[in-house]
Amino acid sequence: MPITTKKKTDPEAELLKLRKEFPTLSKKTHLISHSLGAVPRQARERITAFYETWERDSIEAWHDWLPMVTQCGDQVGRIINAPSGTVVMMTNVSQTMGIIASCLDFTPKRSRVVYTTMNFPSVHYVWKEHERLGAKVELVASPDGIRVETQDFIDAIDDRTAAVVIELVLFRSGFIQDAKAIVKAAHAKGAVAIIDAYQAVGTVPVDVQAIDCDFFTGGSVKWLCGGPGGGYLYVKKQNIPTYEPRLCGWFSHVAPFGFVMDRIQYREDVMRYMGGTPSIPAIYSSSAGREMVATIGVDRIRAKSKRQIAQTVAIADEMGLKVNTPRDPERRGGMICVDFPDSERVHLELLKRHFLIDWRPKCGIRISPHFYTTDDELEAVFKEIARLRKGR
Repeated sequence: MPITTKKKTDPEAELLKLRKEFPTLSKKTHLISHSLGAVPRQARERITAFYETWERDSIEAWHDWLPMVTQCGDQVGRIINAPSGTVVMMTNVSQTMGIIASCLDFTPKRSRVVYTTMNFPSVHYVWKEHERLGAKVELVASPDGIRVETQDFIDAIDDRTAAVVIELVLFRSGFIQDAKAIVKAAHAKGAVAIIDAYQAVGTVPVDVQAIDCDFFTGGSVKWLCGGPGGGYLYVKKQNIPTYEPRLCGWFSHVAPFGFVMDRIQYREDVMRYMGGTPSIPAIYSSSAGREMVATIGVDRIRAKSKRQIAQTVAIADEMGLKVNTPRDPERRGGMICVDFPDSERVHLELLKRHFLIDWRPKCGIRISPHFYTTDDELEAVFKEIARLRKGR
């Protein structure tokens, strides 16, 4: 089952030179960037720098640490075309969804929160629990477990809708939703438009200003190769002073060191959404991957990803595997999902053989090339799947 390829273009050859910056790649076949990106060698250096700063400066280190919350937010901003000062570093998307939800008041006339049955469950849990405060979750169904029809999503939005939550790339299939059209429909009905782009940023080009969303969130664990704890939240510039999140903390206060026991006086900048003490070690460790992705450029990463995904879909078809990923290359993100009888067992065997992939119910085995992936690695995992299916 060789992958039929054209001669590698120079841009791809340049990308493969970066493999030496990722130690894991010399030990295992890393095809799981949709879940955990490979760790850059520089991440170790950044963590060491954090420790040395802590050791050297102790409490005085906060003079360097606290500004990093928005400085590193601006790093993310350069990747998603967000203006400076509109992105703040967080811990994870569940946290940021809770903060966004705490900005809203759910009334009988405007209580609906609309998203799809394909959204990541952690996000669903956050919004579902807000039904205790008057929200009413409305789910748009997928017709096939792979995609969501844009018009079905738009039709579900009405004048009672308070918020629309769009998973830009569906975690279960890699389907790219038409976020811009859905955001436009949400705004037409007076609803807040929120995007979860965890499965997009770093492998699919994103422009938050063109999409015109109100809030945009994601993290560094996956395609940004930053590890856990490096979440982020973008707030549209004109919206920053508009909302008063109930889920807040001392660094949301205009004078955090005044220690006033009264209602919070919110900051006027994006830090009003930060809350309590940030995870500084994660901000350090996640910076190396973000810088690398920004330097490479997501357009270059996307071009290679589309080529390799197209070829792996062709191989899966040749092997008779079920492909739970969109057929249209413009509507699929950076991974391919393949399924077959006994796929869960096969994925466990693949892990034992140092092929880093994963398995999800109603999806199958998820495989993702990134800018550091070789064609040989993709060929190897499908050959191993064929052997395992034959009991070898």
